[in-house]
Amino acid sequence: MLPVIVLVGRPNVGKSTLFNRLTRSRDALVADQPGLTRDRQYGVGRLGRRPYVVVDTGGISGAGDGVDVLMEQQVQAAIDEADHILLLLDAGDGCTGGDEEIVARLRRTGKPVTAVVNKSENLDPAMARAEFHSLGLGDPVAISAAHGRGVRHLIEGVLQTLPEESAAAAAPEQENGIQIAVVGRPNVGKSTLVNRMLGEERVVAFDQPGTTRDSVFIPFSRDGRPYTLIDTAGVRRRARVSEAIEKFSVIKTLQAIEQANVVLLVLDARQGIGEQDATLAGHILESGRALVVVVNKWDGLSREQRDRVRDELERKLPFLDFASHRFVSALHGSGVGTLFEAVDEAYANAVRDLSTPELTRILEQAVQAHQPPLVRGRRIKLRYAHQGGRNPPIIVIHGNQTDAVPAPYKRYLVNRFRQVLSLQGTPIRLEFKSGSNPFSGRRNRLTERQIRKRQRLKQFVRRKK
Repeated sequence: MLPVIVLVGRPNVGKSTLFNRLTRSRDALVADQPGLTRDRQYGVGRLGRRPYVVVDTGGISGAGDGVDVLMEQQVQAAIDEADHILLLLDAGDGCTGGDEEIVARLRRTGKPVTAVVNKSENLDPAMARAEFHSLGLGDPVAISAAHGRGVRHLIEGVLQTLPEESAAAAAPEQENGIQIAVVGRPNVGKSTLVNRMLGEERVVAFDQPGTTRDSVFIPFSRDGRPYTLIDTAGVRRRARVSEAIEKFSVIKTLQAIEQANVVLLVLDARQGIGEQDATLAGHILESGRALVVVVNKWDGLSREQRDRVRDELERKLPFLDFASHRFVSALHGSGVGTLFEAVDEAYANAVRDLSTPELTRILEQAVQAHQPPLVRGRRIKLRYAHQGGRNPPIIVIHGNQTDAVPAPYKRYLVNRFRQVLSLQGTPIRLEFKSGSNPFSGRRNRLTERQIRKRQRLKQFVRRKK
């Protein structure tokens, strides 16, 4: 499972700025105003050598009434779930009584804590850290979350103290088989679908949102092949998530996506496709996991209603065009049997070995059919391709000026590789690398040669005269 790193501290010390830096996003609202963050924000860390879950929390002010009490309850719940805590401190304010109170509170939890001195961009790092040694949390780390200074060093040091991901998350298929995470909004029928796939009432299924609170791992076999189903809690919009335990369910769901080999995104055909469906689909796409889109409660819909759902899939989830769609009724079992075929296909494509000659041939054909654009009067040249990773397939393309390849042309190449290789069910990631130009400087050498030739010609003409 992915480790959980929680950011805590007084208001306005830069927790949300650091959250955005670690997740390489702008998910957390940032402004120079204390108390802006009241609810917890969660995301998958992208800065560092391996992924992790990072949680932004509201500022701990010590106030004993009003909304501050509720905020601190949320902070405490996040601390309870943390594997490591980053205590943010303000280099400009120095060590305050509020910081000391937070340290005393964190020390009682027994959790590992790193003191992070933020807003130190205009200070010598040693001077910025000096005052905070008195907190007794070891050697503080000086950073500037706004400018990124010291942030990578900070997170790499923290990750070294945390256990590596389980082998099941890193390896393609262990003795537990293909790991299938079933995710979606609350009450779309995830637990009912899991029970139907298992053929027994293995998990609680009830017509009430939030019945499932934690991720449930269920090993089983089908036709002699092992699988593990992961039933997850429903993910709702943050404005509708009130119970602390349900908010941790969201973390568990994000962890389950990262650990899975294949994700089943369950949608409710009767409710339609909402904003949260698209957000959750975005998390799955970023994780690079193979995907099957499962449209549940398909039974009993009229032709017009079914056409409306298909139209919504194309309009609201166009970035999932690589995934196969299955229209099922988990309650009655129709269409559920085809899910395993889609899962097996998606997983097989995600871990396929792709040969360099074949990838290079596809690249050459794609370039011949549609040339890359000109950049500053020069054509982008794409020379050869090879596989750089699996699950998802990573295709590395070498050439010149590859950093200038526009997004539309990248999508064209992805679609070309998917079409020729029949990589249905898995996203494809492209990496571009530019090699050194062996002809760089030739123009200067030719110019010097021409100059010398002209000089000799002038000398010859003068001697003749």
